[in-house]
Amino acid sequence: MKLQLNRPLVFFDLETTGVNVGTDRVVEISYHKVFPNGTAEGKTLRIKPTMTLMGQEVQMPIPEGASAIHGIYDADVADCPTFKELAPELAKVFEDADIAGYNSNHFDIPLLAEEFLRSGINIDLKKCKSVDVFTIFQKHEPRNLTAAYKFYCGKNLEDAHSANADTMATYEVLMAQMERYDDLPDTVEGLNEYTAGATRFADFAGRVAYDQDGKEIFTFGKYKGMRVADVFQRDLGYYGWLQNGDFPQYTKNVFLRVYLSIKK
Repeated sequence: MKLQLNRPLVFFDLETTGVNVGTDRVVEISYHKVFPNGTAEGKTLRIKPTMTLMGQEVQMPIPEGASAIHGIYDADVADCPTFKELAPELAKVFEDADIAGYNSNHFDIPLLAEEFLRSGINIDLKKCKSVDVFTIFQKHEPRNLTAAYKFYCGKNLEDAHSANADTMATYEVLMAQMERYDDLPDTVEGLNEYTAGATRFADFAGRVAYDQDGKEIFTFGKYKGMRVADVFQRDLGYYGWLQNGDFPQYTKNVFLRVYLSIKK
């Protein structure tokens, strides 16, 4: 079975300072963009992570635990461009395409969205179809990427946890999955639905879902299961608490959108 593309599909992977979508930063991004005509282009970029300290933008230290996994240390990125500097270039890569990655629906896409928001780039990745290769693998052969690469491609994954190796392995694994499983859809739209799961979320972090009527509902806290608009109308202080809380900016933007809708 061959994957049918109506528009470009970007396979990508991030290496980061940690696993907190709201506070951690990208230190390396690799992408492999496949076009409907069969051509492809790609790039791997090292990025200096930054944070605001006393009103100034300074380099964010990479924790030793993270460096031990991906092999990228503070000195390796000290002279690299920041994400904000690269954001316009990266936005052009993603804005006309759909997205594919390994466990990307739960981590890479949400964190990438946060980086774009911090950089002032108006690109909504929610509008892109997404294919999570990990979900396909988990449904058919629940193991990690190294095992998936060995199982589907018959090769050992060298330099695992480097963004380029993981990106190319993810690409090869999906192509092998398309060949192996006759029940897989052959379009990005179909694969997006196949890997998205039963619950539709309004944000990337899974804090806000849609109910059967398409209205935003909380998935956490004391108002879990209740409509966000109804909660804000009866407890406006909760909205203020959410906006000041440690939530990803994309999630806060969803709360803001609902809040503005009830103020009209």
